[in-house]
Amino acid sequence: MYDFGRMYDSKMKQHTDKLLNITPDTGLFLSLIIQAVKATKVLEIGTSNGYSTLWIADALRNIDGKVTTIEVSQKKASMAKDNFERSGLSQYVDLHLADVRAFLKIQRDQSFNLIFLDAERPQYASYWNDIDRVLKTGGLLIVDNALSPKPEELIDFIKLVNNSARYLSLTLRIGNGEIIALKQQ
Repeated sequence: MYDFGRMYDSKMKQHTDKLLNITPDTGLFLSLIIQAVKATKVLEIGTSNGYSTLWIADALRNIDGKVTTIEVSQKKASMAKDNFERSGLSQYVDLHLADVRAFLKIQRDQSFNLIFLDAERPQYASYWNDIDRVLKTGGLLIVDNALSPKPEELIDFIKLVNNSARYLSLTLRIGNGEIIALKQQ
């Protein structure tokens, strides 16, 4: 799937048409973290064709969890749904075709153990209040593409995270860079 995504992206001219899959080492990182902290309720913002979702779902299969994933593109959501069914992991996935802001607004407070943020980075700051609200205390926020491409798109969001006294965060050199932030007491 990773190779397919790279080939597919090389043919697409528009950024929004690309799949922009995570790297395999990012997938392994997610799997390790999810299983280590037993994050049974995961929210993924930005499904694309479901490559990262499958890494998450596979980890959740081992701890009896479920990933809720949000995608705004009908085409990408359809690709993801097909990939989930072919993988045999669809029972661990709850796919929503929705606008992220609208979806977050209707979620219960502290309803997710881990949030994986991998969507349109310039929008992240507008999600912040609801991300903070729906992430459980003791939960983890993981943000993809922290170091490339265009890390400057994350400046405002990183300021929000770092200015919150509740979060302890670190940027890791895994894949294209991962921010991992712990929501403390």
